[in-house]
Amino acid sequence: MNQADVSKLVSKLRIKVPPKHRKLSSPQGPEGRLNKLRKTVTGLIKYERIELNYRRADEARQYAERLISEAISHGDCHKPTMEIADYWLLEKQLVHKLFKVLVPRYENCNTAFTKMYKAPQAYYGRHIDKAVLELRGNPYPTLTNKQSNNRLLLQNVLLDAAKYDYRQAKYAEMAEKLGKTEEVKSGQSNEDRNKPSN
Repeated sequence: MNQADVSKLVSKLRIKVPPKHRKLSSPQGPEGRLNKLRKTVTGLIKYERIELNYRRADEARQYAERLISEAISHGDCHKPTMEIADYWLLEKQLVHKLFKVLVPRYENCNTAFTKMYKAPQAYYGRHIDKAVLELRGNPYPTLTNKQSNNRLLLQNVLLDAAKYDYRQAKYAEMAEKLGKTEEVKSGQSNEDRNKPSN
């Protein structure tokens, strides 16, 4: 079977998928890895925004994208899609949410169904990359600032005050230089007047 036939069978995801899966450490081995991912996908569908380790979020994002993509493509009457949803969603009432809430929300969507942001790191403790994984169109406020030039942000207020102080210092310096040059010029003109003419 060539590549063109495979692309017809499996819908293409709108996110970058690495060629190999990530190794998420678990005492139960591969089964524990899948259980972690199932909990993460269930939490994402349930809460629509979760914060977790970056590696786990990036891995779970692929499975959530595939689950929503299959639900949109085949609907709730398709038995394999229902089996996939039943496997990945640990809380069975979320299967209803998947098909009745998320599928209508994303059926005309041209972009990825999820967004992932790197979360800020804590000052203390172990260095672990954190991420926020969310579904598009969730009811929560956005994490990014839509206005790139918001003058009321703290850093912009501080920068404006620093610019103002810098300009005032420069204006004072320029006024002092102008005062000295005018004194020198006025001193020279007085000397020229006081010189006797021959």
